[in-house]
Amino acid sequence: MSGAVDIAVLGAGPAGAHAALAAANAGAAVTLIDDQPAPGGQVWRAKSAAILSAPATPESLAGDALRGAVAASPVERMPSTRVWSIERHDGLWTLHLLADGAVATLRARKLILAAGAREFVQPFPGWTTPGVVGLAGATATMKRDQVAPGRRVVVCGTGPLVFFVASEVRRLGGEVAAVVTANSRSDWLAALPAMARQPRLAVRGARWLADLALAGVPVLWRHTVTAATGRDRVDGVVVRRVDADHRAVGTARHFSADTCVIGHGLLPNVEPGRLAGIGVQRDAVAGSWCLEAGADGSTMVDGLFVCGDGAAVRGALAAPLSGEIAGRAAAAASGHGDGPSDALIRRHRRAARFGAAMASLSRPRPGLAALATAETIVCRCEGVTRGAIEDEIASGAGTCGAVKSGTRAGMGPCGGRVCSTAIMSIIAAVRDVPVETVRPPSVRPPLTPVPVSALASGFRYEDLPIRQPAPL
Repeated sequence: MSGAVDIAVLGAGPAGAHAALAAANAGAAVTLIDDQPAPGGQVWRAKSAAILSAPATPESLAGDALRGAVAASPVERMPSTRVWSIERHDGLWTLHLLADGAVATLRARKLILAAGAREFVQPFPGWTTPGVVGLAGATATMKRDQVAPGRRVVVCGTGPLVFFVASEVRRLGGEVAAVVTANSRSDWLAALPAMARQPRLAVRGARWLADLALAGVPVLWRHTVTAATGRDRVDGVVVRRVDADHRAVGTARHFSADTCVIGHGLLPNVEPGRLAGIGVQRDAVAGSWCLEAGADGSTMVDGLFVCGDGAAVRGALAAPLSGEIAGRAAAAASGHGDGPSDALIRRHRRAARFGAAMASLSRPRPGLAALATAETIVCRCEGVTRGAIEDEIASGAGTCGAVKSGTRAGMGPCGGRVCSTAIMSIIAAVRDVPVETVRPPSVRPPLTPVPVSALASGFRYEDLPIRQPAPL
């Protein structure tokens, strides 16, 4: 067992960093791996070093506090490092890493996965045009670089993030042409009980709306962007009203803009967990696939724990608590500490209820997939259209894997992370089956693209065991 750390943590967002801190505070030897240069994840992302000063925000303050805590702790950090494969042999986890163009391995007795979430953007005509930016991507850019994503911006999406982004665009000097949300006012009324339990966050959301109202920014409830216009760059968007299933039904309206910021919710990054052997189940609240795990983050796989939005999307309020729970549980399983307390688990459940209410606002409705026409590119990596995918399904392909084999959709560098949700919706629509019956694609290494030069580093042809020719 020599040469292995007690606990390896994958992901240094609010969940992963708190998991590492909790485990280290319990006495475990912890290594924290993250693909970013500094802890904080997407929600508490560190600003660029080129930004000498910027007004403090709740996110920047929380991120600075977290980074300070990690720096002052005994946690060993591996920043700017990607995990491209996960294996388990003889009771030890082996993580295959990529950093600075070179591969390496790390062994650990226990593994905590805090892989976070990624955004989902439903393909629609023009969504690959320069100037169309994801909600989460725009958020990360604004936090890191303190710059608006465009000069005149239409912000479209569901849930609270759409109002946060619109308010931030204005704060950073951009003009918001319109806020477009498929949610109705009644959707938000249904979330009021959960919001009432978190008054600080509710007040903050009200301030975003007040800021937009005072600026005269139109807010279009139960509307969505159905197309982005412009040849080489976005010059506007087409907006239509939607019904309760988020199917576009109203008269088209055009807004001139140089940027369209759009998103349709968050998806857990379940791929590392699935590669490590964890099963998935349908999250009825968020309408996505999530990892199977217990209240303490433990899984069916011995020595493997999960936490944060990478397990199930429950938001930034619940993530640190989820991480602390998993960190304490993993430490206890390693012989350090007593594990998470019942009080801590109850606090997490309360926070998760709020996160679930927010996640439900972005649950994909059946009509959303209809935004993509036959000519719309669904798989950006391989340039595969919806029409090509539908033809493949009509010829008998009933799974993501079969569609991938026949069209190459999902075969690009992203490994299907961008397009698989849309492909599952298309399969469900063509076959007339519930989308929850369509399983996500299988997961294989590498989890992230790995240069062949990195895998072949140190290789010498002279070392090949070539037999000498037989004597004549």
